[in-house]
Amino acid sequence: GDNLDIAIGIGELLGTSVFNALYGNRIDEVDAAEQDELAIQNIIVAAAAAAKIGATVLIESICGPKPYPLRTTADAVRVVEKSRAAGAANVAVLFDLFHLASNGEDTVAAIDPYLPFIKHVQIADTPGRGEPGTGTLDIGANLEHLESAGYDGWVSLEYLPTLTTVESLDWLPFSRRSG
Repeated sequence: GDNLDIAIGIGELLGTSVFNALYGNRIDEVDAAEQDELAIQNIIVAAAAAAKIGATVLIESICGPKPYPLRTTADAVRVVEKSRAAGAANVAVLFDLFHLASNGEDTVAAIDPYLPFIKHVQIADTPGRGEPGTGTLDIGANLEHLESAGYDGWVSLEYLPTLTTVESLDWLPFSRRSG
């Protein structure tokens, strides 16, 4: 409770409109269904707090620790649907191209069926988590498809630059290097 109030308070001061709520890792000794129920309850509580400042709680699938159960966009969407069904209308998907592609998902193919659930996008190339063009993920095709499908939200650059930060922005269509 206290940490949630502090996070929302800071978010309000900063004008934050989205909060990432990681689902949590599986615990071997506890029934998975029981863990899922608790996770949804916690998301609903977080969503109620975020709603006080007009913000959205984001659900993200990741490629990190194996006990983390959300690996695909469909996994995240199921959590969003359960949360919304319980009255938390301000829960949506964080569509992280790096994590999803690292897990083997066809990210371009996931856009059309799941666009109504996507509220925020994060990018990094894979493998390596560098800027676009350092790996094999066609980030341009993903961004173009998101835009043509109607996505008009933010895209966060969550990569680890392999060059200087300024040089790592050269892939952007409006980037112009001087000198």
